[in-house]
Amino acid sequence: MPHAVRQMTQTDRMISPEDVRDALEKGEIIEYYSEDPRGPSCLMLCHKAKDRPIHVVCAPKEDYLAIITAYIPSLDEWDDTFKKRKKL
Repeated sequence: MPHAVRQMTQTDRMISPEDVRDALEKGEIIEYYSEDPRGPSCLMLCHKAKDRPIHVVCAPKEDYLAIITAYIPSLDEWDDTFKKRKKL
């Protein structure tokens, strides 16, 4: 099972494919990972999906957009805008 699907279907998260689509269509890129060994990717944030923040990491491929993971960000790790990581 792909990592993104495992993350999306955890009972405390339940992120639907529609939530991911909203993040991709209406969200904003908050981090770029140009040096990722798997290829360039980015982290997107969307606040509109079910009135909660969702992070989606995706990577453009030649024929498709790969969804690497999707998750509900935690205030333990992110600031209150969910755009900046807290320094640990």
